[in-house]
Amino acid sequence: METPSPEPLYDYQPRDGYLRIATACPEVAVADVETNLQRIDDLYHKAVQRDVSLVTFPELSVTGYTLGDLVNQNQLLDQAKQGLSLLASATEQQPTAMVVGLPLQVGNRLYNCAAMIADGRVQGIVPKTNLPTYNEFYEDRWYDGWDGPNTSVQIGDSTVPFGTDMLFEVGGTACGIEICEDLWVADSPSIKLAAKGALVIVNPSASPEQVDKASYRNNLVRMQSAKLVGAYAYAGCHTSESTAEIVMGGHQLIYENGHLLAERQPFSDDADLRIADIDIDILQHDRRKQHAASIAGTLLIHTGVERQQVGLIRRIDRNPFLPDESAAERFTRLETTLQIQASGLAARMRATHQNRLVLGLSGGLDSTLALLVAIRAADIMHVQPADMIDTLTMPGPASSEGTQTNAQLLAKLLGVNNQVIPINGMVAAELAALGHDGLTQDITYENAQARARTNLLFNYGNRNHAIVLGTGDLSEIAIGWCTYNADQQSHYNVNASIPKTVVKALVEHAAVQPRFVVAANVLDDILHTIVSPELTTDGSGGISQSTDEVVGPIELREFYLQHLVRSGESPSKIHYLATQAMEGDYSSETIDSWLRSFIRRFAFAQFKRENMPNGPKVGTSLSPRGDWRMPPDLYNTALWQ
Repeated sequence: METPSPEPLYDYQPRDGYLRIATACPEVAVADVETNLQRIDDLYHKAVQRDVSLVTFPELSVTGYTLGDLVNQNQLLDQAKQGLSLLASATEQQPTAMVVGLPLQVGNRLYNCAAMIADGRVQGIVPKTNLPTYNEFYEDRWYDGWDGPNTSVQIGDSTVPFGTDMLFEVGGTACGIEICEDLWVADSPSIKLAAKGALVIVNPSASPEQVDKASYRNNLVRMQSAKLVGAYAYAGCHTSESTAEIVMGGHQLIYENGHLLAERQPFSDDADLRIADIDIDILQHDRRKQHAASIAGTLLIHTGVERQQVGLIRRIDRNPFLPDESAAERFTRLETTLQIQASGLAARMRATHQNRLVLGLSGGLDSTLALLVAIRAADIMHVQPADMIDTLTMPGPASSEGTQTNAQLLAKLLGVNNQVIPINGMVAAELAALGHDGLTQDITYENAQARARTNLLFNYGNRNHAIVLGTGDLSEIAIGWCTYNADQQSHYNVNASIPKTVVKALVEHAAVQPRFVVAANVLDDILHTIVSPELTTDGSGGISQSTDEVVGPIELREFYLQHLVRSGESPSKIHYLATQAMEGDYSSETIDSWLRSFIRRFAFAQFKRENMPNGPKVGTSLSPRGDWRMPPDLYNTALWQ
């Protein structure tokens, strides 16, 4: 019976996992409610046209923030309250909610409020908790802070919930509101809102500009989003606010778990929207992993807004392990990585009272990086590399001339010991003992070479009182691209959590450093050598086996790895994201095919990871003692089918 081909993974829609939100920065006519309502309405309908589920306007956006004592005018307060009903009408049969700010009298007190409006009605009103009354601020003069239980207020013909203990479901996602100063205090309301389930916090704000304040504000919003493991949308007032004592800049920010998704720089010319798609899936994934606090009992108001967006307003990093960043940021990232690797190795050698190490130097990227790290570890230990590091180059039946030459030359230039030990005889003898013809290049032929090398390394270590340094990288460990009980094993593996693209970047980085510049030409040649295990040969003396051709392009494999392990994404979502990130380079069918291959290999390789050696964690790790625990016998699981 013919096996049907698998259905392609083409069923993912961005609205399944993302919530589209926006901040708005309308021009302000201070104390002119009618004009402000019109400008809010204009931007709201722009948000509707762009499939935004929730748009947030600045603090007191209905009246203007810089009212001063005008806020006590009865006519202004009445107009603002009536304005809520008008804005509510604008949201009828629209798929978008909005948050606007206004002063509102409740009983005999006045409150600085934010109203959630959706589906033709005011859904709830949240008063400001913390009122700044220092320096240029004077809010205690006009407003009261709220610290009581929820109550209700009458808006037009509707009774509306009023208080701080409430969340709003927008597009199936719980959202919370805090206002300006509430973010700047130690005990921000958003902390409790997140604990009660809010994945998204919106902040209508009025924060005047000062020298360096924008940078501070950026860091504040960034860290709050990271601390909450959530999204944070900050909407600051437009420069058209009164400049009698202060100047607003209209700073707008949208962060997701510490990552900037959208920003309107202070004093930008436009009065428009900043839009971002929030990855709800990954926020929920990370909160589950961290056992984030969950407090029951808060009021959850269902706004009736459903996600409508098509496509994705979000940059997807093609290489998630090496995102786009400045040269200075890249330098710091790579230096930190090398320092973690080298420090981990130095600490392990001290702890085990070992003063020598040995590694197999093949002329490939992984063993080259391991050697560079070992030299750095020797520097940390104040030992000459030649007094600590031994390398073995072990040419076999499938070894290329170029890699073997590079290995020996690299060791010489960097001042470490190198010994060449051919393994042809060892491999031939073992294959003959097994009744193998020694010519058929099957898995036995390949693995006999890998195990011969590992056997030599461990025996050399025993004889010379040296630990065996592993070289296999994270990308290989993920798919089991290593021979069990061969290059899979070592005493300590400094590359265990380094993806191949980062291995390459680290070698490139080292090649221009004063410590290693003497070997720059050899390092450059290694960087331009085809990545290969060199376990089969076509007899030409060159490299005939390409890793990427057998198991898929490295950029695809690492993209899959990051999104499957770090983010817990479904195959259909990974496929969709890959088509966005790799558009123009790989067809949807190619991405699908290699994704299925990666998932099969990843699941099957767990038995190898169960027995992997210790190594320093740099970023994503698959250590069975640390980041990744998975049964080794579930490679036929339907979970990732």
